Parts: sequence; C-alpha cells; structure tokens
Amino acid sequence: MLLALLLAVAGALFGAAAPASAHAALLGSDPAQGTVVDKAPTQVTLTFSEKVALSDGSLRVLDPKGQRVDTGQASNLSGTMYGVKLHAGLARGTYTVTYQVVSADSHPVSGAFTFSIGAPSATAVVASGQGAGGGVVGGLYGFARYVSYAGFIVMIGGAAFVLACWQRGAGVRAVQRLVVSGWVALTSATLALLLLRGSYTGSGKVADIFDLSLVGPVLQTKAGAALVSRLLLLAAGALFIAVLFGAYVKRDADGVEDGSGVLGNEKSTPGDGASDGEDADRAAEKKDLTFGLAVGGTVVAAGLAATWAMAEHASTGIQTGLAMPVDILHLLAVAVWLGGLASLLVALYWAPSIEAASVRRFSRLAFGSVATLAVTGVYQSWRQLGSWSALTGTGYGRLLLVKVGLVAVLVGLAWISRRWTAQLADAPASGVTVRRTTSKKWSPVAAKASANGRGSAKGRVSKAAAGRSGASQEDGPAGKGSGASKRSERAAQLARQQVAIAAARAKRTRDSDPVRSGLRRSVLAEAAVAIVVLAVTTALTTTEPGRTEEAASAATASATQRSGPLSLKMPFDTGGQDGKGTVQFTLDPARVGGNEMHLYVVRPDGKPFDVPEVKVAFTLESKSIGPLPVAPDHITIGHWSAIGVQIPMAGDWKIAVTVRTSDIDQVTVTKNAKIG
Repeated sequence: MLLALLLAVAGALFGAAAPASAHAALLGSDPAQGTVVDKAPTQVTLTFSEKVALSDGSLRVLDPKGQRVDTGQASNLSGTMYGVKLHAGLARGTYTVTYQVVSADSHPVSGAFTFSIGAPSATAVVASGQGAGGGVVGGLYGFARYVSYAGFIVMIGGAAFVLACWQRGAGVRAVQRLVVSGWVALTSATLALLLLRGSYTGSGKVADIFDLSLVGPVLQTKAGAALVSRLLLLAAGALFIAVLFGAYVKRDADGVEDGSGVLGNEKSTPGDGASDGEDADRAAEKKDLTFGLAVGGTVVAAGLAATWAMAEHASTGIQTGLAMPVDILHLLAVAVWLGGLASLLVALYWAPSIEAASVRRFSRLAFGSVATLAVTGVYQSWRQLGSWSALTGTGYGRLLLVKVGLVAVLVGLAWISRRWTAQLADAPASGVTVRRTTSKKWSPVAAKASANGRGSAKGRVSKAAAGRSGASQEDGPAGKGSGASKRSERAAQLARQQVAIAAARAKRTRDSDPVRSGLRRSVLAEAAVAIVVLAVTTALTTTEPGRTEEAASAATASATQRSGPLSLKMPFDTGGQDGKGTVQFTLDPARVGGNEMHLYVVRPDGKPFDVPEVKVAFTLESKSIGPLPVAPDHITIGHWSAIGVQIPMAGDWKIAVTVRTSDIDQVTVTKNAKIG
C-alpha cells in the first residue's frame, strides 16, 4: 500500500538518473594528463581525494596498440597516492592509463587519460573511461538502495509509533502489515545489494549478478561487511517484530485496556474474570515488556542505521569520529518522523479508531525528530559542502537546496496537522473506543458494533441461534444431522453479514467527523511530500559531495587554467644601433601538449622589422624541467613561427626570448606565465 506507493514514486523520480560515477575524485597523476615526457617513466601514480580500494586490474597502462605495459601490481604508495610499475624499454608514442577503483564511501570510480613519451602518436585505445556504476546493473543497484531506505524508515518508524504513541496499534492488522512490509523490503533489498555489488563495482554485466564467486570478494570489503551486518540485525529485528505483534498483543487481549491503550486504568467489574490485583500484575508485566521492547528496538534500529554510516559518506572525509554518530542520529530521526507519519496515515484510514492522545503524542515526537534533523542536517551539510559556493555551484549543493525546500513545505503541512490535532483533542470522540467486553479477549468487531449502540455481533448471532433452539430440539435425532449443519452455515453467514454491517457503520461514523477528515487530508499531504523528500535524500547519498567536487574542479582548473592563447609583449634593447624594439609572443592554445607559437618583432614605432636571429626557451623551475629550446622559422618580415611546440607539464613557466640584432649585439628577455 503506502510502501508500494513510496517505492513507485521514488523509482519514477530517480530511476532514470545515472548513478554517481565518482565520489573519490582524481586530483592528479604522474605523468600528468596530456603531458609529453622525454624518457619513459618507471611507474604511473594517481592521487585521489580520498582512499580507494584496489583490485586486480584497477590500474592499467596501455601502449598505442592497446597492449598492457604495466606489471599489474597496483599498490598504495602513501596516503591517497596509488601507483603501478611499468615495464622497461617503452617506445615513443601515446600511452593510455585507465583506472577503476572503489572509493571509501563504497561507490565505484573510473576514468582514463593519456600521456606521451617523446612525442604524441596515434593510438588504438579509446580513452573515454570505463562506465563503473552505470548501465542496467547501476540502475538496479540504485533502485535497491531506494527500497532499503524506504523499508528501514517504515519498519523503524512504524514500530516506534506503536511503542511510543499508540500501543493499542500493535493489534491493528493494517499497522502490522505496514511494519512487516518494511522488514521484508529492507531484507530483500539488502540481499539484492549483496548480489549486485560484485557486478556494480566490476564489469557492470547483468550476467555477473548471478556469479556467486563474486560474493566472496564483496564480503571482504567495507560495503560487504556492512550488508552482512545489516542482515544479522534484521534477524534480530524479525524477533522484535514477532514479540511486538505476538506476546505484546496477547498481553493486551488478556488484560484490561482503556481508550488510550494503557493497561490498568479501569477498575474491574463483576463478570470480567479479573481482580484488581490481577489487573495490576498485568499492567506491571506489560510495562516491563514495553521497556524491554523499547531498549531492544533502539539497539536494533541504531545498529541498522550504523550499517549505512560505516560504509558511506560519513565514513570518509573530515571528522569521521563525529560524523558517523551524527549520521546514525540523523537516520533514526528520519525514520521516527516519516515512518511514524506513514503509520499515522494507515491508522487514520484503515484502523477502527485512534485516540486523540495518541495523535498528540506523535505530534510531540515528530517535533523532536524535526529539531534533531535540523541540527544534524546543518552539520552534515557543512561537512559535505565545505563552502557557500558549493551550495549553488555543485550538483550536491543544488540537490540539497531542493531537499531543504521540500522539508520546509513538509514542516508547514505538519503545522497544519498540529492545528487539526488540537481541535481533535477538544472534539467529542467520533471514532470507536475500546471498552470492556464480557470476554477476556478484545474483539475489533465487537468494538465496532458496540460503538454504534448495537451490541456485539457475536451476541446477536448467539441470540438468533437461541431463538431457534426449540426448532432444533423438535427435529429429534434426525435433525442433529443435516438440520444442524444448515443452521451452522446460516449462523456463520449471518455473523459475516453483521460484521460487514458493523464495519460499514463504523466507517461512516468515522468518516463523517470533519476534524478527523481534515487531519487525514493534511497527513496524506505530508506523506506525499515525505515520499519525494525520501527520494531526494536517497539521491543525495549517491551524489558526489560538494567538497570533493570542488576539489576535483580546482585540480582540473589548474591543469587547464587557460582556455585561450597566451599573449605576451616583451620589450628589448640590445644596446647596438637599431637595437630597440618589442617582441610580441603568442602561444596557442597554451596547454599541455602540442602548441602553435608566433613571434612578431616590431620597432618602437610599431613597424615590423627583421633581425638576424630569434630563439625561445621554456623552463619550469619548480620541476627542474628545461630549458627546452625552440628555434622558430622565419615566415615573413618581422614574423617567426613554430608548430607543435610541446609543453610537457602544467605550471608556471619561464619564457626566455633571445633577440640578436647584429653579429655582436643580442639580449635575452624573460617573462613568467602559467601554461596548461
């Protein structure tokens, strides 16, 4: 019902969204992307924004023909720097580096880049990177994550609603189905994630989903350990649910219950079969059971929340020791609020009645959850964004703004619901109030019929049967056969009719209350917005944090800082006759790799003139590279040019231009400029 609607909307909103391709960003490499090195390196290193997990073939280096030239032994060199050694004697040409690793927050990271030895060449390798985490497998994995979050919220929030707000709800079938559906959804999704994980972080092939040999390596990872821990905790959760909807409900059925779902608040009357002492004992037993369930449920809920915190965003980055407990608290607050909201909606639509006191208790509980979400959410936002610019300049920040807006709408709807709740407290009860019956067991049917002043259905059926007792006695021995059977069938049919009539009358009475109807509409609106909030929240967990995205953008910007040609004016004076002028220097596109260089020599009056010789040299002093000499060709009067000028690495380069105006008069002028 509600869980199915939640899953359908979440899938429709985000099912077509591409999974996150990187949470650990590649910040740099050696050799750098697009560089030309004079001699073959002995290894290739990559530096990420956070630690990553390596596997066989995580880092590969391919020659221009597509053959591997690495040793295959990728390793962690230091911190977040990883490397793979290369074979000796590599030829000139363009080489491709591909990588596919798993970031510390469990998401796959893949990509590719090229570098050249000696000079660039044609290559048979397409350096577009591998599609880790995408395709059909990525979509299935993402949907399973949505289902797991929804199941967790419905299961934990529904159980908390019953224990903290509406204990009588443990005996309501619709609430039981909701909580059990949450457990089934979370368990099924967790098993699916275990099977999908190997293909999701590896080949991405659908056939590999059913390759059980991939499960073993998955179990050795942090994400695999979290999923196994979740399954073990779900086993404990099944026991908790069995007690909540079994022994706990039986305790209500055997005892005395008032309209608020608390035992022992009424005095026994003759015929009830229970004394004051027995009522007190039952109340004490139920109180102890409630306390035990609350403690056990909190432990299970916190443990389940920890399985997300220990394997995702909170487990990596800054302040992990604080971030993980905050993340657990955040998830629990979400579950109590949204899961409780789902349970309240079910109670308002499908339960015979729910007391105003229970609604008020949930209102207070929801307010506390929202306050907790506000505090923990601000901390998480700061930790994942790191700056105000990331709030609008990154995908994570923009999605976070959408979530904040939706939560604001949700809080506004909750305020409207609180107003209806206040009126409900003052209005006469129009629903069904559970009261004492002549039987020790509480019957929802009897309660419905009693609320409409009709007595219990069982009582009416019994009276109808008693009215016909004379006929049954006159039937004699022969009547004890087919006649008794027909009367039994007739009595059962009559009982079913009475139950249907009582249920219909109870529903009309319940729905006719304008206060209850207003509360139902406002809670339904809350639930609809909450579904979208959950979908956005789940999408946030698969989106690269703003702090990481900005770090990657800064690294990329430093490697490709200039988007246009570099232009410099360099005045010179050789000291001889006609030795003054200006060199106008241009380098296009002024990036790592091949460039086109032009030099124009002009007199002080701006007219071009020829000089015997012009030379250029590039030096990157920070890396001890150079000087790299370039001898441009003379094109026309005052114009020299060189094609294919190689800049091997991005950085702050010193450009030295030597101008000779006679056999003995020359000067070298220099300027620094960022290239690459």
